[in-house]
Amino acid sequence: MKITVRSANEADVPKLLALYAELNPDDAPLPQASAHAVWAAISKQNGRDILVADAGGTLAGTADCIVIPNLTRGGRAILFVENVVVAGSFQRQGVGRQLMEAAAQLGESAGCYKVQLLAADDAYVHSFYEACGFAALAQGFRRYIP
Repeated sequence: MKITVRSANEADVPKLLALYAELNPDDAPLPQASAHAVWAAISKQNGRDILVADAGGTLAGTADCIVIPNLTRGGRAILFVENVVVAGSFQRQGVGRQLMEAAAQLGESAGCYKVQLLAADDAYVHSFYEACGFAALAQGFRRYIP
C-alpha cells in the first residue's frame, strides 16, 4: 500500500469528517454546510496546513498543523499539531509515523524551532509519539469551554 502525505483540499472535507468521527466518536456530526464554511476559514489562515495520508483516494489519516509566529527564540516560529488521527483500518502500518515526519518537515521548512502537540493520556499514544522523536518535556493543561 502506497501512502502519499499531502495537503488537504476542500474535496477532502467529507473524508476528513469521517476521520474526525473516529477521533471523537461522541461529537455530533458537523453538517456539511458548516464544515465547508469552517474549511473556507481554515484555508485562509496563513501557516495552516491540514496534512492527509492518502492511500489511493482513501484518507488513511490526518494531522492539522499551524505555524505560530513567535517573538522568542530569535523570532523562530512554533509548529503546533492537533487532531491527529489514523483510521482504524490503517493503524500500525506506518501511516501515523509518515504524518508526523511530514509535520516535522513542514516545521523545518517554515523555520520553526520546535514541533509541539498535546497527546491523550494513553500509554500507547505516548509511546507512539516517543517513537516518532517527540519527548514529553512539559505538562499540558487544558481548559474546555462549554
